[in-house]
Amino acid sequence: MGVLKKFEQRLEGLVNGTFAKVFKSEVQPVEIAGALQRECDNNATIWNRDRTVVPNDFIVELSAPDFERLSPYSGQLGDELAGMVRDYAKQQRYTFMGPIKVNLEKADDLDTGLYRVRSRTLASSSSQQAPDRAPAGGQRPGGYGYPPAGGAPPMPSTPPPGAAPGGYGYPPPAGQRPGAAGGGLAGAPQPGARTRHWIEINGTRHQISRATLVLGRSTEADVRIDDPGVSRRHCEIRTGSPSTIQDLGSTNGIVVDGQHTTRATLRDGSRIVVGSTTVIYRQAEG
Repeated sequence: MGVLKKFEQRLEGLVNGTFAKVFKSEVQPVEIAGALQRECDNNATIWNRDRTVVPNDFIVELSAPDFERLSPYSGQLGDELAGMVRDYAKQQRYTFMGPIKVNLEKADDLDTGLYRVRSRTLASSSSQQAPDRAPAGGQRPGGYGYPPAGGAPPMPSTPPPGAAPGGYGYPPPAGQRPGAAGGGLAGAPQPGARTRHWIEINGTRHQISRATLVLGRSTEADVRIDDPGVSRRHCEIRTGSPSTIQDLGSTNGIVVDGQHTTRATLRDGSRIVVGSTTVIYRQAEG
């Protein structure tokens, strides 16, 4: 069973169904959980062959209406989300510099149903022996979006244009694979290279060998997803430069990289949520 599915099942049993009422707002817990997984993937830093460090301190920014609905349960929801991150990290063989924390905050610039995830790698003090802490003596906490100093691989010296230095959750430069040796670019065309496209669903890889790929619950779809929240012909992926995804008039819509949308541009590692299923889009040269 996938990490997100387990998270949903745990959530369903909490506080006698109170969460079911609260989450009738636009933002759904599984979407936030998927965004936290992506935040880990995007900020993974390879220290050595056996150790990849990911953020452990997260802030989920919500619109004022969503924050008002969720804030009374923020402690319990934060604990559940932290547990989900821990399970996902174990699955991906990621490690942490300190305890995992997930907090909710209000953001007045966000509309209902939209949210933003920020993260940082925050080391435990040398006196703490937190279960999530990997051995790393003498590390100091890094700014949000950046790993601690003291042996970590070099990171960009300045954040993206318009971002405050040391702020939360700045992603790698456009197209850069987190932790890629030499700062290689994902999707950067190479002379004579051919781009391969595929998707991953619950650990299963599905190659995209045509210009379009339809996802849905119907047996007529190119890739069938057995999920009651998925429509018969739910969405369509079009490969190209860039690749895109288009909702096909589905009942529940699509969420791409944490955003509700009807159409979006895809990049290597993009996470698509249809129903309660997460689809990971991949592309590579060669």
